[in-house]
Amino acid sequence: MQRLSHCRSILQSTVHTSLLQVYCRFSVSTLHPGQDVVAAALVSAGAYCLVLFFDNLTERNLIKQSLSRKVVHILSGSLFMLSWPIFRLVVNGLSLATDEGLVKSVTREGNPKELLRGPLYYVLMLITSAVLFWRESPVGMIALAMMCGGDGFADIIGRRFGSVKIPYNQHKSLAGSFAMFIFGFLFSIMMLYYFSTLGFFQLDWSSTVEKVALVALVATIVESLPTTEVVDDNITVPLSTMLMAVMFFG
Repeated sequence: MQRLSHCRSILQSTVHTSLLQVYCRFSVSTLHPGQDVVAAALVSAGAYCLVLFFDNLTERNLIKQSLSRKVVHILSGSLFMLSWPIFRLVVNGLSLATDEGLVKSVTREGNPKELLRGPLYYVLMLITSAVLFWRESPVGMIALAMMCGGDGFADIIGRRFGSVKIPYNQHKSLAGSFAMFIFGFLFSIMMLYYFSTLGFFQLDWSSTVEKVALVALVATIVESLPTTEVVDDNITVPLSTMLMAVMFFG
């Protein structure tokens, strides 16, 4: 029991701060550990401030807990990707203390046990994308963009305008699925443009836009399926996106 409690504490710290710098990724060029330590410190501080900010808003009842959770869902993954170019060697981030307010900012009902489900899967997918694909491949970026931007906005828009439900899944709405496709597509294109501009890879944009649209469509269909009780969206969406993106981008 004590061991489980200790594991939960570690998981909470990881989820709350989005400090996913746990992969010793080496670049081909000469390493600059000093730069990486500074980069890790900046990302750690930024991640903590992000969650602390929404924790404060939630505690003051300025925004709903469900909205806070999804905004953190969208921003943490996006900012995580945006920070990749400043690392040469990615180092382990610092664990920060947790509290009830921070739990509420990233869970549906404020129950710490939830951290072992959706938020944990979210973190694992971020790590998987970074470890397998990193910044030289569009695959991981598209997968994270669909999970962060697409799935995140699908929930927000769906709650606000989701009166018309999907026939085969009454827990999902047409508005949410539309938002999933549009924002997932836009986030993917923005991330690809960002990294291609920095020179990590080159793309043929005439075909890339079409490929990303098809990937976004498949991810949207997968997200709409009534499988949430069996497999979490934070697993099915990025994995299906990765499979499609690998087919198109290798």
